[in-house]
Amino acid sequence: MCKHGRPTWCTTIHTEDDPRLGQPICSDCYDYPAHVAFNWHAPELWRRFTIALRRTLAHQAGLTAAEFGRRCRVSFVKVAEFQRRGVVHFHALIRLDGPGDDYEPPHLSIDATGLTEAIRQAAAHVRLTVEMPDGPGLVLRFGEQLDTQTVNSSPTGQLTPEHAARYIAKYATKSAEDFGLGDHRISPETLPHLNVTDHVDRLVRTAWQLGEHPTYDGLRRWVHMLGFRGHFASKSRRYSTTLGAIRGERRAYRQRQAAEHVRELLDENTDTTLVVSHWEFVGVGYLTSGDATLAFSAAARARERRQAARDAA
Repeated sequence: MCKHGRPTWCTTIHTEDDPRLGQPICSDCYDYPAHVAFNWHAPELWRRFTIALRRTLAHQAGLTAAEFGRRCRVSFVKVAEFQRRGVVHFHALIRLDGPGDDYEPPHLSIDATGLTEAIRQAAAHVRLTVEMPDGPGLVLRFGEQLDTQTVNSSPTGQLTPEHAARYIAKYATKSAEDFGLGDHRISPETLPHLNVTDHVDRLVRTAWQLGEHPTYDGLRRWVHMLGFRGHFASKSRRYSTTLGAIRGERRAYRQRQAAEHVRELLDENTDTTLVVSHWEFVGVGYLTSGDATLAFSAAARARERRQAARDAA
């Protein structure tokens, strides 16, 4: 039993739609400030993990960090997923490449087993001590539940882009919106109008209180994300093509598609007059004081005419 007289275990077999899943057994024992602090600092924990992973791999190969960087590059893509209790955890694909831009194999003899061991060591090693408004500093780390698997999509062990996309996409489905918070900024005053559990209610209020502390400046902007301020998906710089390149290809495709549509219209009927309009936002309201004066004068004259008509009737 905990100090509040509640059991510290649960023997109930819950169904997937049980609303009690993700709720603390004893909300008075649950460390809500630490929960919010972990979500807030989760991006920094991941950054430190990637540094520790490179150093661990270099140590395994008997190289310095600089020598390792000249022979191998650690590439990754990750997504952040919310557990039912509202804590962020990461799913990632981690790959070792050569140092160039052509995605060669690394110039080291590191297999999947060696990479797996390095991931486990780095994840267990990472620590981050953060300030808390009350009490001593809080030490944050990743949990003990670490699952590493070698991802293969064919008998030859080749990982295709489609397989990697499916692997990542299936985890990018649970966001803070599933807790009833929506995708816009909120404050504690809006909680009574939202259909959230007592657990989520306390998380939001705790995040709002932590936002007063200088260490957590800006946290109140992210209370609708339970304190998590990172992107739901991110990748290392050279894991694959950039988002800017993808947007450029999409823009060029749309331009070609529009041009082809115009040519088809002209080919169907050469007598058709093609009118191309261009619209742009100019402004809202009166642009000058003169415009405002004319509008107010016209409104006053209209009111006088309506009043005269009513008096005549």
